[in-house]
Amino acid sequence: MGWRLAADAVLVVHLAFIVFVLLGGLAVRRWPRLAWLHLPAVAWGVTVELTQGVCPLTPLENALRRAAGDAGYAGGFVEHYLVALIYPDGLAAGHQLALGIAVLAVNALVYLPWLRSRRRKHEGDG
Repeated sequence: MGWRLAADAVLVVHLAFIVFVLLGGLAVRRWPRLAWLHLPAVAWGVTVELTQGVCPLTPLENALRRAAGDAGYAGGFVEHYLVALIYPDGLAAGHQLALGIAVLAVNALVYLPWLRSRRRKHEGDG
């Protein structure tokens, strides 16, 4: 049971990371210093998607699941857990590219207005 619990914990951390990558810019608007953590996370998430890479949390979760006696799974986290919700027939390279672009677009929509307001604020101070 310990290995399965550890695998589930990695799963939760992985999902939280994905949510942070996608929506963390909203938290940055409230806590600007969080950008130092969020922007590298976005860069990592976009890189993994655009290069069709595998996040290191995926093999870790699989290893823990195998240690628990489960089969583990092939592919990445997104393919295994989220694709069924988004693309029932599977994740093609084009879909993964679209996901990477979507992450960039969502974050641009959050950061650009925030950066403009900060620029106006600093110009008003000078």
